[in-house]
Amino acid sequence: MLLDAKLPARFILRQILPDVAVLLLISVVFQVLKVFVGQYLPPIPLSLPAILGSSISLLLAFTISQSYDRWWEARKVWGAIVNDSRSLVLQVRSFVKKEHAVPGALRGLAYRQMAWCYALGEALRGQDPLATLARYLPAHERAYAERHANKPLALLALHTAQIQGWYEQEAINPFQQVQLDATLVRLCDAMGRAERIKSTVFPTNYRRLVHFLIYLFLGTLSLSLVEINGLVELPILLMFAVTFFLVERTARYMQDPFS
Repeated sequence: MLLDAKLPARFILRQILPDVAVLLLISVVFQVLKVFVGQYLPPIPLSLPAILGSSISLLLAFTISQSYDRWWEARKVWGAIVNDSRSLVLQVRSFVKKEHAVPGALRGLAYRQMAWCYALGEALRGQDPLATLARYLPAHERAYAERHANKPLALLALHTAQIQGWYEQEAINPFQQVQLDATLVRLCDAMGRAERIKSTVFPTNYRRLVHFLIYLFLGTLSLSLVEINGLVELPILLMFAVTFFLVERTARYMQDPFS
């Protein structure tokens, strides 16, 4: 989950540690090759790693752009869910006639909507929302939701049934029912869009291609720096590697905005 908070350097380094370990292994291998068979290695001009580095930069820029678009779409979806949740409670509060209002009915709908938001968020993270439902729902509604695979959809069905009951009791008029149904439709539509974002994965082959090109770039750069001392070459390789891997890992995190 993306947070507006300062991340510790230890956490950031831990995320790219496997890739950096592979880089160190590659650097050691190339250093050994330079020592023992350096005179047999073909000279590699610096223009080759420069071209590779430019290609990797373009690929990473495209990946970041697509990942941010995905994250921003998820942000707009969740913002719509927050707005429609508030609208639903306010509409019910103003529409239902006081003489027909059952004590606790508005509170029950508000808590059910809160449970829906939490259940949807946990479902998008692959977690079981039953523990959360127990905090907000009465026993009979919780039992109803437990019988359904899609818990958020079951809660919307309970909303629909309650609104239909108010309409049959003439607690709301037809226009008000249409308004409430429209709000529920928007909530269901937002849920579907969030589930689509969650279920649509980025091709893994694309990520593997980026990693392969990064390793190829570092290998050719190491061979191009054959005249530079290994103690100087290693920090240069680490600088490029950490930059590329951090950008790639950031893009990967934004591809799953609900995690």
